[in-house]
Amino acid sequence: MKILITGSSGFIGYHLANLLSKKNKVLGIDNHNSYYSKSIKKKRLFLLKRNKNFIFKKVDLKNKNKLEIIFKNFKPKVVYHCAGQPGVLYSFKNPKSYEINNTTVTKIICSLSKKYNINKFLFASSSSVYGDQRSFPISETSKLNPKNPYAKTKLRSEKIIKNSFYNSDVTFVIFRFFTVYGPFGRPDMFIHKFLNSIKNKKIIKLYNNGLNYRDFTYIDDVVKILQKSLHKKIDRKILNICRSKPIITMDLVKLILKIYKAKNPKLKKTKFVKGEMLKTHGSNKKLKKFFGNIVFTDLERGLKKTIKNYKLFNI
Repeated sequence: MKILITGSSGFIGYHLANLLSKKNKVLGIDNHNSYYSKSIKKKRLFLLKRNKNFIFKKVDLKNKNKLEIIFKNFKPKVVYHCAGQPGVLYSFKNPKSYEINNTTVTKIICSLSKKYNINKFLFASSSSVYGDQRSFPISETSKLNPKNPYAKTKLRSEKIIKNSFYNSDVTFVIFRFFTVYGPFGRPDMFIHKFLNSIKNKKIIKLYNNGLNYRDFTYIDDVVKILQKSLHKKIDRKILNICRSKPIITMDLVKLILKIYKAKNPKLKKTKFVKGEMLKTHGSNKKLKKFFGNIVFTDLERGLKKTIKNYKLFNI
């Protein structure tokens, strides 16, 4: 099967491409922008290129003409749209980047996917579209309350996908990820920021005095579900992907320090930060309805794998 993955040098895109290219022909697209270190993206790409089933094209998804050539020549049957501008705090500084790289790009990808008759479209959305909630766990029917430009452009992208494919033969599934972590993770996210701070003996800020709750989901669990989606008869659905077991930041810090065996870390508790959610706690009941009784990776086990990989590759 021919599969196209956008954002293939990104965290989730890399792990997905690595898994799917074992049995499928995969073409990965990425523009290697400078939002965070290009060296991490190059390392991920280096590892992907060892697989003979993987092809890479460095293309900016805003360039519809170049992207159309790829669709025309490669003829993908499935598109995983994992690319996009990430980051909550940065979205307040540069909201235009999110409008272009999330909303506009999704319109282009959907248009070409429809034109070249793909069979299935799978989208990497985010739990951030829910914003702060009062009732937990958060289900897919919860009222949406995006608090920042990143979340708002993710929600607009979801609507674009629904409008593009609803009256077509293309099946689509929108996945809302809850705080994905794991080896080769994004350096702008808390766990890898914390690991870098330990290594470099720098201060790590704990927003909201370390009292935020996050529903961490291990990367292997996420990509296995995305892989199974290839052959599942699921259409026009929105599904949370989450472990549904949130942890408070201070307890997460203690767990990381225990595994890393770090002493005297430099921690600084700070006030609540605009745009951040106080708590994420997703429901995975609907997901299990379609995929069976999924066993999610225990947080401590996932952290051990993440930290081992971090020390091995220094990334």
